[in-house]
Amino acid sequence: MDWIAIWNDIVNFFKTNAWNIVIFFAVLLIGIIVIKIFMNVLRRVLKRTKLEPIAVGFICGVIKLVLYLCLVLILLSIIGIEITGILTAVSALLLAVGLALENNIANAANGIIVVSSKMFKKGDYIEVEGKEGNVVEINFLFTTILTSDNKRITIPNSSIVNGTVVNYDSSKTRRVDFKFNVGYDSNVKQVEKIIKDVMYSNGQVLLDPEPFCRLNALNSNCLEFSAKCWCDSVDYWDVYYYVLENVFNELKRNNITMPTGQVEVRQRKEAPVYPFESEALPKRIEKVREESDAIDLEKMSFSEIIHHQKRKNSKRFKKNKKDKLSIGENTSLKDDKIDAENNKPIEEIKQEQTSENQDLKVEDKANENQKEVDTTIEQKASDQPTEKKSKRKKK
Repeated sequence: MDWIAIWNDIVNFFKTNAWNIVIFFAVLLIGIIVIKIFMNVLRRVLKRTKLEPIAVGFICGVIKLVLYLCLVLILLSIIGIEITGILTAVSALLLAVGLALENNIANAANGIIVVSSKMFKKGDYIEVEGKEGNVVEINFLFTTILTSDNKRITIPNSSIVNGTVVNYDSSKTRRVDFKFNVGYDSNVKQVEKIIKDVMYSNGQVLLDPEPFCRLNALNSNCLEFSAKCWCDSVDYWDVYYYVLENVFNELKRNNITMPTGQVEVRQRKEAPVYPFESEALPKRIEKVREESDAIDLEKMSFSEIIHHQKRKNSKRFKKNKKDKLSIGENTSLKDDKIDAENNKPIEEIKQEQTSENQDLKVEDKANENQKEVDTTIEQKASDQPTEKKSKRKKK
């Protein structure tokens, strides 16, 4: 490598482009200062508008990125680099990214619509596509709600913009609707007065507009009354349960019948058979839940880290001790192992062997007894001719 030629090229470059280099650094410095001043002014102007802080941050971030991109292109042109090829490459890159992130870009655009249109704000109780809860987070991709049973549901902003959104906290007040059914023998005016008195007795119910109660429908087995009252949005459920419980008590107090459904009852002649499982409930086996041994250096203090390490070491010691005890128990329980050849427990094989040995002993004894019987018969047979000879001699 010719280092001298490289050095000469560098020197010639700085000699021929000295003014361009000075202009490059001057434009860089002035451009950064101008962008910072412009962004500061723009942020103050946007804060005075009614836009949400998240919308202000997003708009400022996009404009800042575009301004710095323009500054980089200007600097490249000052040095003498052709920016046509760079613009083509950037355009192709943006097109590829746009196609790959089509859904996310749609969610981001819809997020701008959600924030700018102020459909709802953080803390509102909303309903979207059958899911309802309090809004806990709004960003440009998703909206997170928290249900009454403490479930977090993340909804894409596209679903919110393209669907139906019900905001229960958009106004300060809400109307509470009721339906009450009484028998046909009831006095209509008396029932209306009782329901209104109950609503008036609650201080959370607004007097303007006044509570309302009228006969709404003549059903097949009852009179249906419709009642309505207004309250603050935060007091909705308190008012609802209060009116429902106290109307029931007051109707009973005034001997007003409330019809119920009729049920036909038949007497069974034979006892019913209820099938069930004969086995009892299994014994409870507690699940072993392993605690995470990971150490979070960002959230844990130094003392917590030391305590966590000590606890980890003590658990490891107990585990090793338990493993040693289990090894000893395994060695003492060798008789419970299974013979690989016969596929039977060794204890069962031993019992079979002992029973076979006993059978052999019994057979041996039987053979010995048979031999003794045979020998006695032979002796008697040999003794008989000698006895005959001795008798002949005596004769």
